[in-house]
Amino acid sequence: MPQFIKYWLLALLLALSFSPPSFASDGVELSQAHIEASDDGYRLSATFSFDLNRGLEDVVNRGVTLYFTTDVELTRPRWYWFDEKAITATQTIRLQYNVITRRYNVAINGSLQQSFNTLDDALSLIRRPSRWLIADKSALKQGEVYRVAVRMGLDLGLLSKPFQVNALNNSDWRFSSDWKSFNYKAE
Repeated sequence: MPQFIKYWLLALLLALSFSPPSFASDGVELSQAHIEASDDGYRLSATFSFDLNRGLEDVVNRGVTLYFTTDVELTRPRWYWFDEKAITATQTIRLQYNVITRRYNVAINGSLQQSFNTLDDALSLIRRPSRWLIADKSALKQGEVYRVAVRMGLDLGLLSKPFQVNALNNSDWRFSSDWKSFNYKAE
C-alpha cells in the first residue's frame, strides 16, 4: 500500500475519533399525559423530560426570554370523511432571568407568574405545568373516542427578531418534541 494512502487513512481515523463534543440537547420527551374531565371542562395533565443545553442556559442567564409552547389536538376519526378536529389548544410558558434580582421568572399564558432562585427550580414548573383547561364540557361528545396529540417545544416565533435569525442557523435552538398520541374516551 502506498505511503500517502496510509497517512490519508490515519488522518481520516483521527479526524473521526476526535470530533468535537456536541452540546445540542436531545430535545423534549413527553413522559406522561392524560385528559381529565372536570366540572368546568377537560384538562390536560402532562409531564415533560428535558434539560437545556449549554447554549440555551447561557442565553437565559444573559436575560433573554425563552418561550415554551405546548400544543394539543383532539381529533375524532370518521370512516366516511377526514377526521374531525374537535379541539386545538396552545399554552405558552415564558422563562426569563432578571439580572438585577438574580431570580428566574416563569409565567404561564402571561397570567400566572412565579419566581425561583435557581434555573432547575424554574424548569421544574415548565417540565410539569399545572393541569390546564383545554376545552369546556360541550366540546366533546360523550362516549366518543378521540385521538389526542401533544407536543412541546421552544417557540422561536416569539423571540425578538435578531434572536430569530440566529436561532434558524444554530442547532442549539432546535428544541422540541415529536407529536405523541394516545386515545381518550370522552366522559
